[in-house]
Amino acid sequence: MTMMFGRRAAPLLIATVLAAGPALAQTTGSQSEPTATTPSGTSGKAAPGTRHSTADRPVGESLQEMVEQRIADLHARLHITSQQSQQWDQFAQVMRDNAKGMDDLYHQRASQLGSMSAVQNMQSFEQIEEVRAQQMQKLVPAFQTLYGSFSDQQKAEADRIFQYRAARAEAHHQSRQ
Repeated sequence: MTMMFGRRAAPLLIATVLAAGPALAQTTGSQSEPTATTPSGTSGKAAPGTRHSTADRPVGESLQEMVEQRIADLHARLHITSQQSQQWDQFAQVMRDNAKGMDDLYHQRASQLGSMSAVQNMQSFEQIEEVRAQQMQKLVPAFQTLYGSFSDQQKAEADRIFQYRAARAEAHHQSRQ
């Protein structure tokens, strides 16, 4: 049953990593995300200090803070134009709303963990995963609209970023089995 749950949860885990940020993908100093060169010749890599795993996150940093970093990183790396600002703003707002919802759920769960039975613990995790799936159903159309406004170069960069993160998340998942 655990293996079946893991296989069913893997696509959701990957989608969460792609959309909400690198919270579950693990990156070490020697295995950082590849850089892209921008037209100005500067690196498109995230600024130093951008966190790539939950373990790197300081105690007390919320998912909302991580998502704000992810939003800023994606905006810069995808070279969002003023003509794309409406689609970008809608996508970014869904990311923010999703992060706030998850932070709220995690805080609620944490406040009740000490008094939960094993069944209640599992039910609270089920609720979190249901909400996460609902959030993805909101995020995907917002991203599709944004992606549709991209130039070929922006699409290629988005594909590269998301493929890399998916591969890192899968590698991390495989290393834990």
